[in-house]
Amino acid sequence: MKIKWGKLIFTEDHKIKRGILVVGLLLLLLFPILLLVNRDVFNALLDGDTETIRATLAGNSLYAYFFMMVVMTVQNSFTIIPLILVITLNIALFGAVNGFLWSWLTSILAGVLVFICVRFLFRSMLIHRFSPELIKKVEENGFTYVFQARIFPFVPTSLINILAGLSSVRFKHFLLGTIAGNFLFFIFLSLIPAGILTANLNEYEIGMLLFLGITIFIGLRRIFIKKKSFNLKENNHLEKEDGHSEKRKTN
Repeated sequence: MKIKWGKLIFTEDHKIKRGILVVGLLLLLLFPILLLVNRDVFNALLDGDTETIRATLAGNSLYAYFFMMVVMTVQNSFTIIPLILVITLNIALFGAVNGFLWSWLTSILAGVLVFICVRFLFRSMLIHRFSPELIKKVEENGFTYVFQARIFPFVPTSLINILAGLSSVRFKHFLLGTIAGNFLFFIFLSLIPAGILTANLNEYEIGMLLFLGITIFIGLRRIFIKKKSFNLKENNHLEKEDGHSEKRKTN
């Protein structure tokens, strides 16, 4: 595989494509297999019973890490599991810091996996399911789309990955937007199971507050930059006028 900064280019034999497809399908197929083996975990996952899941998986840390990685992959592929539940489970199993870090890391890996699979394997299958205007809007915004969508709670994670994969958004921009957006959003979501924020605030309310705060910050920053640029232009204009007046006096 040839790699360019911000782009992924595959060789003609498609070995890398097949490898990514195999990894993605294995992770997705392992989910129902794991749930069939652990039906109690499956029922507890549907009910949001973190205590039962923690009691079942607590005996094997390695298996717990792997199981939660598969869960996050499914969450990023279909969004059938609430994100706050996945983060809560990770914190209950691995502690506040490790749970947050594992949630953040696996969300990045899962997002990248779905992005690459959609772009290089399933694009022709999915491209007709979305309007060209929506895909064009995603392409025009690039990093901004990914970052803002990650911190906006009403946009499903799977939809972000799929639309970015269908568009021409550069892989570098998708990756950086996912890393930054998920880091900020996951910090706030992790405060609920950690007991720092009240449980009365759900992930949507926290996401709205985070989105509003960042939007206000970006807006104020743009105003400051424009004002600074305007002042510089005014100063340059005044300096030019002073220079012309001095030349006239000397003449």
